[in-house]
Amino acid sequence: MKIELPANQKQWLEAQIAAGHFTSIDEALALAVADMMAVETDDLAWAKPYIDEARASVARGGVIPGDEFLKQLDDKIASLQSK
Repeated sequence: MKIELPANQKQWLEAQIAAGHFTSIDEALALAVADMMAVETDDLAWAKPYIDEARASVARGGVIPGDEFLKQLDDKIASLQSK
């Protein structure tokens, strides 16, 4: 099988191989295909309890605006970086 990749993807793969992340382009592509196949067939039923919990929290008003969340996240990151 002959596979044609855009130059930027081929360069990225070659850099990954040089860094030791893969032994060959064939190995990298096989892993990518295996990952896509796993996602396609993944049963996400395990996530339902988490989704139900999140929806119940929203219904109870347990939410904050996105900009407030981002501010809290930035504050937390800053406090961790200053340690």
